[in-house]
Amino acid sequence: MNHWLARTELLIGKQAVAQLQQAKVAVIGIGGVGGAAAEALVRAGVGNLLLIDHDTVDVTNINRQLFTTANNIGCSKCEAGKARLLSINPNCNISVSEAFYAADNREPLLNFDPDFVIDAIDTVSAKLDLVVTCQKQNIPLISCLGTGNRLDPTQFVIGDIADTAKCGCGCGLARVMRRELRKREIYSHPVVYSTEMPQTVVCPDSANGRHSPASISFCPPVAGYLLASYVIKQLIRK
Repeated sequence: MNHWLARTELLIGKQAVAQLQQAKVAVIGIGGVGGAAAEALVRAGVGNLLLIDHDTVDVTNINRQLFTTANNIGCSKCEAGKARLLSINPNCNISVSEAFYAADNREPLLNFDPDFVIDAIDTVSAKLDLVVTCQKQNIPLISCLGTGNRLDPTQFVIGDIADTAKCGCGCGLARVMRRELRKREIYSHPVVYSTEMPQTVVCPDSANGRHSPASISFCPPVAGYLLASYVIKQLIRK
């Protein structure tokens, strides 16, 4: 087993490695969470990826996003991500869609015909449409809820959206998602979420106290690794 997946093969077996090499996974949103998930998928041997993100690399991404370096500020996140992932596995088939996922822009995802989808989107309307679309199309999906303002990576867990009502974590995104999914008669959906109460921001960056979510290097990537672990284990069970 003198190949780069030798250690993975020892853990999950040759057949599972072959399954991952044939698998097609879409990652929507490739920031701190989605970028880590995508990299974990590639390092585990997933052979076909679709990256969807409309954003460009910003200097404020450096503190937590694996695809961001001082040398690619201003570049497309999709192209930065593709370059990094191909530097890990040049044989991985990576497609990109430099567009915002929305109800009127589902084609790149549906045309890819994924075996699994990872939702690392920030926007509620896009997350909701993705859940509804994937359920209608029978496409397996896992979503990440809020990772901002968290400082304890050990409190990220994989569970069901219904579980977030009991954890007392104060995640506004979880609350809105539960409510809106119920309106759409969706009561169960796998998610990664934190049981930690959000930290109080130390230095608001505007006079009225509004600010971007605070973040640190070791929290969003952990959520991304949990997403990837869930997807990989589901894929090799088939």
